[in-house]
Amino acid sequence: MPVSEDLDTPFLAVDPTALERNLAAGAARAASRGLAWRPHAKTHKCVEIARRQLAHGAVGLTLATVAEAEVFADAGFDDLFLAYPVWAGGPRADRLRALASRVRLRIGVDSVEGATALAAALRGAPAEVLVEVDSGHHRTGVAPPEAGAVAAACTGLDVVGVFTFPGHSYSPSPGGRGAAADDEAEALSDAAASLAAIGIEPRVRSGGSSPTEPLPPGPATYPATETRPGVSVFGDAQQVELGAAGFDDVALVAVATVVSVRDGHAVLDAGSKTLGADRPPWTSGFGRLLDHPHATIVALSEHHATVAFGSAHVPPVGSRVRVVPNHVCAAANLASSLVVLDGDRVVDRWAVAARGANT
Repeated sequence: MPVSEDLDTPFLAVDPTALERNLAAGAARAASRGLAWRPHAKTHKCVEIARRQLAHGAVGLTLATVAEAEVFADAGFDDLFLAYPVWAGGPRADRLRALASRVRLRIGVDSVEGATALAAALRGAPAEVLVEVDSGHHRTGVAPPEAGAVAAACTGLDVVGVFTFPGHSYSPSPGGRGAAADDEAEALSDAAASLAAIGIEPRVRSGGSSPTEPLPPGPATYPATETRPGVSVFGDAQQVELGAAGFDDVALVAVATVVSVRDGHAVLDAGSKTLGADRPPWTSGFGRLLDHPHATIVALSEHHATVAFGSAHVPPVGSRVRVVPNHVCAAANLASSLVVLDGDRVVDRWAVAARGANT
């Protein structure tokens, strides 16, 4: 497929047809399971895409940082969940209180200390709290049976439930995604029971990840009430290699130019400052080429990507190619705007409004 010659490379391009297809599929999967769909906007950080998610039935947005929430609140979004154990100290305390006064705000905690700091910061502002539990990813979150103890420390706060992220679903092992989904269900059930044991109704039980999202529905007793996928809005090379998506599902690519060729290899002008540097050890390389699925990005530096084509034809110098980043969230955060392409025609540009909103 040709790509626009009117723009200097590298740039990030969105396929609006694939994007709409992904949005519709995500909403339909959540609805088929009876789950609220609260996609994670840290993937795209883009107001225009978030509006499309709400138009497809999202109940609100998930975010990672207070700064992200401020950007989307300023754009008119009024139901936001900070799915992160936010430390509510320093200037962030005032920012959280201001947010809570103008949107429906949910905030994560995973410690007694975090709960105490959050209560002091909010000073009665009308925010809701979810206790984060560890379902096997071993990053943040308390053990599920300890959720009640953290909830009990949330003095003066409205604890509405529990949440988890089954991040160990990013596993290439056979059955790894399914096992992570089972771990998530067990963790949410145990955490909900821990809250119920101290008299708190766990009416929100939030989970989900892009690798587990397309799996067949779990048992009828699946305990979640909402799902928070992020990457599935665009797809990326990790999702393709995990089997959670196909190349046809990819809605964002980096458009790059071949600047050098030798010995079955091409060098592109899109390096780590465009694609991001993520490369889990189980991936085949630093990204994939959408129109050359057997090629491998074998080396990445700031402004170079070295692609091995093996015995396949190497595109000549000056050719434009479409690169699927390994981790699309990192790539989007490196761009100031996304170019919307209908075939070879630029139809719009969307600002990455929450780019760098890390505090």
